[in-house]
Amino acid sequence: MTRTSHLWQLTKPGVTRMCALTTAGGLVLAPGELGWWGGLCAVVGAALAVGGANAANMWWERETDRLMARTRRRPLPAGHLAPATALRFAVGLSLLALAILAAGTNALTVALAAFAILSYVLVYTPLKTRTPLALVIGAIPGAVPPLLGWTAVTGTLDPGGLVLFGILLVWQIPHFIAIALYRKAEYARAGIRVVPVVRGDAMAKVQAVAWAGILVPLSLMLTPLGVAGYFYLLCAMVLGMAFLAWAFTGLDDAAGVRWARGYFLASLGYLPALTAALAIDAVLPAL
Repeated sequence: MTRTSHLWQLTKPGVTRMCALTTAGGLVLAPGELGWWGGLCAVVGAALAVGGANAANMWWERETDRLMARTRRRPLPAGHLAPATALRFAVGLSLLALAILAAGTNALTVALAAFAILSYVLVYTPLKTRTPLALVIGAIPGAVPPLLGWTAVTGTLDPGGLVLFGILLVWQIPHFIAIALYRKAEYARAGIRVVPVVRGDAMAKVQAVAWAGILVPLSLMLTPLGVAGYFYLLCAMVLGMAFLAWAFTGLDDAAGVRWARGYFLASLGYLPALTAALAIDAVLPAL
């Protein structure tokens, strides 16, 4: 792989693409018009902000990453890039993101992006080795991308945008609990204080059920707020109840690593399915 390829890997391309899509979703769902230039700046700026934060996170965790099979092949622990190079890349990408957002959106959107970058790198990342609450704290900046799209159009924090933010925030928690359950030994070896390591698998599964339970009514709120219609409402109800039911099956003592992997995959399917329901619902009146 080339140096450019290794720098690209620092951005966590899959996560960055998903965040760009959720930013675009916020743009489309927000009331009002932004124009092609503003929309382009919002999506590109959000993607670069996510990429910059991810690169900084990898720089910070380069020693810890050597201890985990899932992360030891990343560019820094594998020795493909110098730490100073990665740090310069992360800072440069983050500053470029804020400049692009400033060029095409508004002050609130720039401020939210700056908050997301700084809180992810300077608050969430160091807390991972100190408290399991880091998961909830890290979910806050992780849920900002759709809000960036929304505020780029509206310039305000209002209920529709905040519910989009809330859905992504709450979804992340059972998603990452599932990862922590089947990667528990690796997290323990690396000193990362996830819930299964600190409080045990049973408590982690209870928390997954609780957060999945919050996700169901939260996802339904987009319809009474006028952001989505009844097709979305029906889909969100079915998807949410299925996701919650799967979480409940994990409370069985026999549910182990295999269940956790399955629930992780279910979480990966839930979010695109919910997004697809929103997209279809948006075009239904025009059909």
